[in-house]
Amino acid sequence: MSSTTIALAVLVLVAVVLVFWLIGIYNRLVALRNRFKNAFAQIDVQLKRRYDLIPNLVETAKGYLKHERETLEAVIKARNLAASAAQAAAANPASGGTMKSLISAEIGLGSALSRLLVVAEQYPDLKANQNMMQLTEELTSTENKISFARQAYNDSVMVYNTSRETFPAVLLAGALGFAAAELFQVDNAAERQAPKVTFA
Repeated sequence: MSSTTIALAVLVLVAVVLVFWLIGIYNRLVALRNRFKNAFAQIDVQLKRRYDLIPNLVETAKGYLKHERETLEAVIKARNLAASAAQAAAANPASGGTMKSLISAEIGLGSALSRLLVVAEQYPDLKANQNMMQLTEELTSTENKISFARQAYNDSVMVYNTSRETFPAVLLAGALGFAAAELFQVDNAAERQAPKVTFA
């Protein structure tokens, strides 16, 4: 065997190893991106459940809170904005813009729900209403599930972002279309708490 043939064989072997190495990096990034998208889908399920509960909560409260029409309308408006933002984020959870819109809408919804629940506390008959108690219990349970799903999503995003930002993937991630994913976190410390919905 001539030295040219050996050199050519070594180059081919290096090229094959390099190709498989690049394929491995690409496949890992795809798997991690799909994992965080699936994690967001779990958040989306719980958000939809909450969005479905809110109109029932407002309808139950409506009869008791006749003089609180602004509060009820603010909750419905915030719910609709959040549902719209969630739908956009579900279509592309990798987009930082849609995630920021969802976070902003969720902060607004949380604030509106908190106002509603504070107002509802002032009406003993409403607090004692069986339907209201059941809805608030379901809402509390859903808020907890959203928190757990958000944590799983953020964990998946962190693994994905870390993987795409470490060497050697960092050399390829941008060129292959793997943009950084946005965490689903609330910036305002006061908004980090789920609305308190106790009527017992």
